[in-house]
Amino acid sequence: MNLTEKIISAHLIQGEAKEGNEIALAIDQTLTQDALGMLAYIAFESFGISQVKTQCSVSYLDHNMVYLDHRNPDDHAYLISMGKKYGIRVSRPGNGICHLVHCGRFALPGRTLLGTDSHTPTSGALGMLALGAGGIDVAAAMAGEPFYLKMPRVVGVRLTGSFKPGVGAKDLALAIAGHFTVKGGTGCVLEYTGPALGHLTVPQRMTLANMGAETGATSSIFPSDEQTRIYLKAQEREADFLPWLRTRGRSMTRWWSSTWGRWISWRQNPASPTA
Repeated sequence: MNLTEKIISAHLIQGEAKEGNEIALAIDQTLTQDALGMLAYIAFESFGISQVKTQCSVSYLDHNMVYLDHRNPDDHAYLISMGKKYGIRVSRPGNGICHLVHCGRFALPGRTLLGTDSHTPTSGALGMLALGAGGIDVAAAMAGEPFYLKMPRVVGVRLTGSFKPGVGAKDLALAIAGHFTVKGGTGCVLEYTGPALGHLTVPQRMTLANMGAETGATSSIFPSDEQTRIYLKAQEREADFLPWLRTRGRSMTRWWSSTWGRWISWRQNPASPTA
């Protein structure tokens, strides 16, 4: 099994994990942002539950930042009160955008994340299966209910080479998105592998995972390796590191294999500046 299948297998509540089958997954973490989180929390309140059932739920006040009248401040006051009442962490205005902050402070290798933002898969940069969904789905996950989806096809994206001067992760992300087009990733998880990962930093991986959403992909995911450890140490979270690397002979490490539904191989050095 590849990394995606391993995480799904560990969180499978219902169904058979075969491509196209409906499955139900246990959700470890949720995130919401203020533009779409309101409906999620109004729905959650209606369930009559005293506390969220997830390992970690975070409400980010990061999109509706303009206070021209009472509406956005009122929304923020409500979201802060929900956090206090139900055990939801609140990231207040000015802390940063949910994709980046969650990856830095809360994302964990091998866990599942469901968010009301389409770029929730950014946390796949740390080896997390991170999925965007609607507010009702996220509310149900906070209440301890599984998330239902069709078992995705896993596309292996093998990266080789290195960036030439003037080229960065956004250029590579745009090149990959151009290959898949805006619909080519639909129903797929893009799982990154290859020798280039040895020098691809987590912030660079975040860019690729974030931009995977532009192909229609269900999610994007990277292995948890030495680059992951370096990043988590810089975030003062080294204790959260779990090494999930490729299996080589008898030297087995966790949660990796060489089985994918489809292969794409990409050299970084031919990529041109486009951003």
